[in-house]
Formats: sequence, structure tokens, C-alpha cells
Amino acid sequence: MKDVGILVIDDSEIDRYILVRQLKQAGISNVFEYSDGSHALAFLQEYEKNKQAYPDKFPPIVIFLDINMPLVGGFEFLESFEKLKDNYDFLKSIIVMYSSSDNPSDHDKAYSYDSVVDFLVKGQFTPDTVREKLEKLLAD
Repeated sequence: MKDVGILVIDDSEIDRYILVRQLKQAGISNVFEYSDGSHALAFLQEYEKNKQAYPDKFPPIVIFLDINMPLVGGFEFLESFEKLKDNYDFLKSIIVMYSSSDNPSDHDKAYSYDSVVDFLVKGQFTPDTVREKLEKLLAD
């Protein structure tokens, strides 16, 4: 699998660790991590600086996004991200929700955003699942 830039946004250090480890098992070595949506949005907005620092890995191709976080939660991030995409035509990242919520209304709300392409419920997938999903997402 092609090694691309991935962004993980989750306030749980343990959940980030687990997902990053699974991404590395899938062959992804360049993972950016943030514990809240506000810092992740600032990271994406610093395009010139980050493009120079990470020329082949920025902007991230896939963003794994938690829903429940302090400061800026997942749905608030999505609102801002959609506006950001309108202003930055280079930003073509796709989003995989990565949440403990198995609530159908959260799934429906997440899929109402154009950028959201998948929804992973924490604890209900394996490293192989992550690899398969990434292969499919990166092939499209």
C-alpha cells in the first residue's frame, strides 16, 4: 500500500495509540495526530508551511475523526472543514469517522457531510479491517 499522510483527531491518547499502531501495521508511517479539532484545523490551514515540511505527505489524504472531544468536537470540525475546503481547493482529504458511538443518528449526521466516506466504531474492527478500508479508499 502506498504510504500517504494520515491525520488522526481524537482526544483519547489510548485510542490514538491503537489506531496509529494499526495504521503502521497497514504500512502507513506518516501519521499526524491531534487531540482536538481546533488544533487540527489550524494544522490544515498552515498549508505552505506544512507542504514544505512534509512535501509528499501534506495535506493528509485521509482524516480519522472522533465525534466527542472537548473544545472543537467532530461535528464542529466537519462544519469548519467543509468551509475550509471551499476556500482551499487543494484540500481533498476524505474523512473516516472514528468513534465509540454506534448511534444511528450520529452515523446519519456524519454521512450528511460530503467529506465523510466511512464510519468506524472503536473496538469493532481489526488491523486487517483498517488495511482493507485504506486500500479501498486509496484506490478510488
